[in-house]
Amino acid sequence: MALETARASVVSIATYHADPLYPRIERAVNAILAKGKVVAPVDVLIGMDLLKPDQLEEWRRGQVPYLERVIAGSLSRLSRLLRILRFHAHDLNLKPSATIYLRHGSGAKQRLRFTKSADAKLEEAYATHFVWPANGPFHRPTQEESRE
Repeated sequence: MALETARASVVSIATYHADPLYPRIERAVNAILAKGKVVAPVDVLIGMDLLKPDQLEEWRRGQVPYLERVIAGSLSRLSRLLRILRFHAHDLNLKPSATIYLRHGSGAKQRLRFTKSADAKLEEAYATHFVWPANGPFHRPTQEESRE
C-alpha cells in the first residue's frame, strides 16, 4: 500500500492537473501574468502565501542562509510545487530562463542559496523564471500554439 501511495504522489505531465496544489499554483501564475510577462518561483510562493515578502527580502540581503528555511511547507511538497509549476509553465508556452540570485546590499555580491543541501537540480528549479516570449501581454495559448 505504501508503494502505491508513493507512486500516486509522483507528479507527471499527464497527472499534474489533478494534484491538490495545482489550483493554487494556477491562481498565483494567473495573477502574476495579469501584471507582467515573467513568472518566478519566488513570486508564486508569495502568491500562494507560502513565503512572505519581508522573508524574501531578508533572504536577498543575506540574513537568511537559504530560502527553504522560511518557506511554509515540507521539502517534498515544495519539490512537487516546483515540478507542477514547470509543467504548467510549459503548457502556457512560457520559456524557461536561468536566473542568478545575488545578495543585495553593500559588500561582495554573493550567490544566494535556495536549499540547505545546495542540490544543483533544486537550486536550478528555484532559480528558473518562466517568460512569455511574445510581444504584448500574456494570453492563453490556443490549441495550435500549444502543439508547436
